[in-house]
Amino acid sequence: MTIRLHVNVDHVATVRNARGTTYPDPVHAAAVCERAGADGITAHLREDRRHITDRDVRRLRERVATFFNLEMAPTEEMVQIALEVRPDAVTLVPERREERTTEGGLDVVRAATELRPLCARLVDAGIKLSLFIAPDEAQVDGSRALGGVQVELHTGEYCHARGESRAPELARLGRAAQHARESGLEVAAGHGLTRHNVVDVAALDALVEVNIGHAIIADALFGGLDAAVRDMRSALDRGTSMRSLLRPDKSGSIAR
Repeated sequence: MTIRLHVNVDHVATVRNARGTTYPDPVHAAAVCERAGADGITAHLREDRRHITDRDVRRLRERVATFFNLEMAPTEEMVQIALEVRPDAVTLVPERREERTTEGGLDVVRAATELRPLCARLVDAGIKLSLFIAPDEAQVDGSRALGGVQVELHTGEYCHARGESRAPELARLGRAAQHARESGLEVAAGHGLTRHNVVDVAALDALVEVNIGHAIIADALFGGLDAAVRDMRSALDRGTSMRSLLRPDKSGSIAR
């Protein structure tokens, strides 16, 4: 079992935009990541265009040779862009202008009425629909009801937890992942993952994909982007190797 590694190139654009230059180019970064073994490229086109721009999205669609996942808020403007650009997948995420990065999952249960027509248009266009949600069974069920074929579980609480509080968060991720798989959904994970804390997440039996950006770009500052991608791949492989050594329990977590 090999977990798909999708690299988010948003923060390459953050560095570029800090000086208003044309470099570093997130499209060039995407190519480096693919050569290093990334299975896909993710980019988040935010409503305020704070990092990735419309031009970046179009160029990524043209140049990404593996798989292009477009993260976006569930708005009419973003759906129109997705229908024009036709990424391989769209991941719907919550978005607030004042946040530094996406915080928390999209509440697909409470917002189902507003989300349903937007999701239907993406699905009807043949675009793979993923929803970024909290690791909660009700949110998993709501995602499936909206036509999602994948859920991306928000790993922020797990990543921020320390000491004994981390194990319950990992178990929570495991239960949600297992429920999603049993419901026929693919399971991805993302937010705050590093090459250190991703190992236990990769050991979750139902997980098939991770989306990681900030940690890889941060590591690249010291060792280069190629090495950062390869190091993350190595960490994922260590996690998946644990699946054959440790039997998952009924929650999908690994029994230690």
